[in-house]
Amino acid sequence: MDAQFWDERYGSRDLLFSGEPNAVLVTEVAGLPPGQALDVGCGEGGDARWLAGRGWQVTAVDISRVALERAEAVGVPGPGAVAWTRADLTATAMPAAAFDLVSVQYFPFPRQPGPRALRGLIDAVAPGGILLFVGHDPADLTGHEDIDPTAFYHPTDIPALLDSGWVVETSETRPRTGPPPAGTHHIHDVVLRARRGR
Repeated sequence: MDAQFWDERYGSRDLLFSGEPNAVLVTEVAGLPPGQALDVGCGEGGDARWLAGRGWQVTAVDISRVALERAEAVGVPGPGAVAWTRADLTATAMPAAAFDLVSVQYFPFPRQPGPRALRGLIDAVAPGGILLFVGHDPADLTGHEDIDPTAFYHPTDIPALLDSGWVVETSETRPRTGPPPAGTHHIHDVVLRARRGR
């Protein structure tokens, strides 16, 4: 699932995803004061635009040039702003303690020998900030998907990586409030929301 894979996938249709923000993001973030946000695997930019529309300053990162060009072409509603950034977050570290929100929405983060890259995302959360890590419930998988879900980190893996300075505010499986992605049977979300201590 490298840059070529994602460029080809986004290039296979005019719009790969809906362009709307993910429902879990809206539910979990709507009441937060705006600040600096990191949108991990931003795709065509639905989450980043929603955040910017509420005053967040967003660093929106994706490995796909096609996705980023498409996202940037749509524009940003303001009053916040979005910096569209091409990077492979499994290999590129984000600044430590720089973001009031790190949002990881259904991002296929591959398991590695030692979770160094994943710890880098955790470390990017500023004191007092929120880590929001959302994934599909593995129980919804039919066995016919073209990827192995055990090859990727899940929200349930995150608490074991947090030190005593963190508070897990939400760790649960809940029904999706929006339709599942086309061609899938994902009807539940697994949600991890944790706050870093000051």
